[in-house]
Amino acid sequence: MTQPAPPGAASGSTDNPPPATGPAGTGLDRLADALARFVAVVGRTAAWVVVLLCVITVFDVITRRFFVLGSIVLQELEWYLHTVLFMLTIGFGYIANTHVRVDLIREKLKPKHQSVLEIFGCLLFLLPFGIVLLYFSWDLFMRSFAVGESSPHAAGLPYRWMIKAVLPVGFALLLIAGISITLKNIAAIRRRGADDAS
Repeated sequence: MTQPAPPGAASGSTDNPPPATGPAGTGLDRLADALARFVAVVGRTAAWVVVLLCVITVFDVITRRFFVLGSIVLQELEWYLHTVLFMLTIGFGYIANTHVRVDLIREKLKPKHQSVLEIFGCLLFLLPFGIVLLYFSWDLFMRSFAVGESSPHAAGLPYRWMIKAVLPVGFALLLIAGISITLKNIAAIRRRGADDAS
């Protein structure tokens, strides 16, 4: 499957559709790029959470190992930060083409057919599955918010519904990334069709 380069990525990757060189697909490219930039900004910003996560985890391990101090708050905070880190960067991972692929056929296909395969993958799998996940994660958040859910531990963190709110946000970002990739590949096919006709 083929994808566009993320904003700021190096050009020349065989995984990316060629850049727009004519009128065909330029509108789709602009829209796809705008969506990709939004997902990338959120993803790059959220990635800094890993620094805080590392600091808290190291502190938790040291205090537990050498000072025999256990903290439910720190454990739950680590879990919360893991959720934020994963959910807010998953869409950026797709945009940046850093996710794991198992391709047995794609590498043997022409660029146009790679784009077609990517589009079908998005339309048949990523987008429908993402919509289902968005629906149920929103429902999970709303149920949690309605009852004012907090940690089951007396010494734990309150407002557990806040971290559950990150789930639908993350799936929404993944959907936006999928739409961006789909539009980018449609634009690439249109450009190749225009080049072949000229």
